[in-house]
Amino acid sequence: MIEEKLVKSIVEAIQALYGTMVEPAQVQLQKTKKEFEGHLTLVVFPFLRASRKGPEQTAQEIGEYLAAHEPMVQAFNVIKGFLNITIAASAWIELLGCIDNDDKYGLQTPTEKSPLVMIEYSSPNTNKPLHLGHVRNNLLGYALANIMEANGNRVVKTNIVNDRGIHICKSMLAWQKYGEGETPETSGKKGDHLIGDYYVAFDKHYKAEVAEIMEREGCTKEEAEAKSPLMAEAREMLVKWEAGDTAVRGLWQMMNEWVYAGFDETYKMMGVDFDKIYYESQTYLEGKEKVMEGLDKGFFFRKEDGSVWADLTGEGLDHKLLLRSDGTSVYMTQDIGTAKLRFQDYPINKMIYVVGNEQNYHFQVLSILLDKLGFDWGKDLVHFSYGMVELPEGKMKSREGTVVDADDLMAEMIATARDTSKELGKLDGLTAEEAENIARIVGLGALKYFILKVDARKNMTFNPKESIDFNGNTGPFIQYTYARIQSILRKAADAQLTIDNAQLTINEKEMALIQKLAEFPAVVKEAGVSYTPSVIANYVYDLVKEFNQFYHDYSILREEDEAVKQFRLVLSANVAKIIRLGMGLLGIEVPDRM
Repeated sequence: MIEEKLVKSIVEAIQALYGTMVEPAQVQLQKTKKEFEGHLTLVVFPFLRASRKGPEQTAQEIGEYLAAHEPMVQAFNVIKGFLNITIAASAWIELLGCIDNDDKYGLQTPTEKSPLVMIEYSSPNTNKPLHLGHVRNNLLGYALANIMEANGNRVVKTNIVNDRGIHICKSMLAWQKYGEGETPETSGKKGDHLIGDYYVAFDKHYKAEVAEIMEREGCTKEEAEAKSPLMAEAREMLVKWEAGDTAVRGLWQMMNEWVYAGFDETYKMMGVDFDKIYYESQTYLEGKEKVMEGLDKGFFFRKEDGSVWADLTGEGLDHKLLLRSDGTSVYMTQDIGTAKLRFQDYPINKMIYVVGNEQNYHFQVLSILLDKLGFDWGKDLVHFSYGMVELPEGKMKSREGTVVDADDLMAEMIATARDTSKELGKLDGLTAEEAENIARIVGLGALKYFILKVDARKNMTFNPKESIDFNGNTGPFIQYTYARIQSILRKAADAQLTIDNAQLTINEKEMALIQKLAEFPAVVKEAGVSYTPSVIANYVYDLVKEFNQFYHDYSILREEDEAVKQFRLVLSANVAKIIRLGMGLLGIEVPDRM
């Protein structure tokens, strides 16, 4: 690669000029700023001690050495302490040939000896369907899994399902009281939607009951809530569930199966999957056992009321509850139990939790506790913390039934893509089946790209209408560019896609495009090191912008010089390849026709 060869030559230059050996890591190369002439810029300040000269003279001497000894250096100029280097066209052409010969350019293939990274994402509750917040979580988790694998790691995608607790009992009790035996089959609803309706129904009846108690007894809201018969029944149901009551467990199992079938449909449409699913109903007892083990070893302490705590004041934190006085577990206990099972199942080298930023403190504590309990990866666990996602109208509340349902959102995106594509004439000449598939690809691509292009750490507002635009930094704009290139290649089907170095003269825009393609491996690496899928999204957008400018300025199929025409076809094909690979890492499909 050009940068690697250039770094080697710069190391040789400093040795020859100043008699000093430097490490390749000390050589700082960056893309030359647009206002200056050149392709790559060397920062010479680290070498001034060796040269014992000013920055401009040092840069000049290194530039002269490179021009004399490195064939790919065509020219150079010096701006203060920066050496701007122009790379010869022949080097860019050779680099394009290397990219062209690598179908998975920029992506590493894991081996049996590669580190194993487990990534947890989704984490739904079985009392409601997936919503917009889950969409961001799933898309980030799935993209991160792809990126970590592309960086040479073995990856296990895992999900922890919150299938126990008072919120589950609320849906169960509401179905018992108001359901009249309704099922997904009799209602025509997906199972997760049906159960979600009963979660909302519980909240509606509970609020009405609390209001009635307040009015009847003239008490405060808190007092009325404490007297609520409905909530008392839900708590009683939870106690029975914990005790293994046959009837309650049977109802729980039936309703959960409805939900899981609904989740599976949603995951399939979203294009995400998992290698292993854990259930909190199976992990919380393991967590309690592990906490008791920690208590015996003196890691934790018991208070007078019987509750078990961790003293984290030595780590600059506070006391953390692990088991309540009645022996029931908290979320932290369940996470410890899940970690135990995962560690038994897999030789984990790194654990990444994709969970919203409201849980930052939770994972800070979990890391400390897992380390105390002897999990090798506990101290270095990664909390991939992301911000909230809202609609232009504001926040969502699942209890009140005002969440943006994931299924409805995806269906709306596909419908919008279908309507927009029809208006723009982009579905003309396609069969109904082809048109529908493209509407699906474009609609879901718009949704995924809009969410993934934003730095995960930031809160964001998802605007469906803005995301479906065929211009600007959107999924459809990128997809349309890919389809445009495929159309060009189909029209040139009889052409020999070869590069004739001897007869070629290429322009600056073509060199810039090759340089942009060459950045892809570094972008994939950066996204993996920093856990930032948005880096890839915005790189692909920049590549597409660069290609469209080139396409606007230069002819491809009508180019009269056959060697140049062949070169531009190869260049276009490789732009399409990198678009496909980059979008693929984000879990986004690209259509051959649009």
